[in-house]
Amino acid sequence: VQLQASGGGLVQPGGSLRLSCAVSGDTFSLIHMGWHRQAPGKQRELVARITNTGVPDYADSVKGRFTISRDNAKNTAYLQMNNLNTDDTAVYYCRATDIYAGGKVYWGQGTLVTVSS
Repeated sequence: VQLQASGGGLVQPGGSLRLSCAVSGDTFSLIHMGWHRQAPGKQRELVARITNTGVPDYADSVKGRFTISRDNAKNTAYLQMNNLNTDDTAVYYCRATDIYAGGKVYWGQGTLVTVSS
């Protein structure tokens, strides 16, 4: 399983971005997906996750602003981020937990999101 994250960039406060994570292989429907982020000088933290059946969960800091989704036909997970603020600046990583492989975890390469005026 390989993950390719994309969609990061520079955005002004209050703006929006959509991140994508494309997953290789043919077991995507058996994979839980998640987005984590790591800001400078801070530990990596969970932002949002979605089960293989589409049940989402969010960190309190992003509830109501971020939406995680997945398209099993495209082997892709998304993170729609709205009303961004400077605290959202970080490298965002997608994570896959492969149920078929006994819970093996894979990480994408990270995509930088910078929120600045």
